[in-house]
Amino acid sequence: MEDAYDSANVSSNDKETSLEKNFVNHAEIAWQEMRKNWVGDPSKRTSELPMEPVISFNATYEEMLLNNHTPFHKPIPLAEMVDFLVDYWHGDCLFD
Repeated sequence: MEDAYDSANVSSNDKETSLEKNFVNHAEIAWQEMRKNWVGDPSKRTSELPMEPVISFNATYEEMLLNNHTPFHKPIPLAEMVDFLVDYWHGDCLFD
């Protein structure tokens, strides 16, 4: 019976080491799974060819934003719209 585990004889340092080995961060695991659902599984991604721009290279600000009808046959990616607006603002000296 000398080999029996006696918690009274275990030092506090041994207890801390034991707890560190057994610690599981459940919040991080849940966050990683939610993130994976949001961004998708990178192993399932295919290398996509760059999309053809939705905005015509000769589109004007007035055509794009001042019409009452929707001239777009598909959604415009945010990066493409930002590029269009920045180019327009540079042309009118509205953006440094």
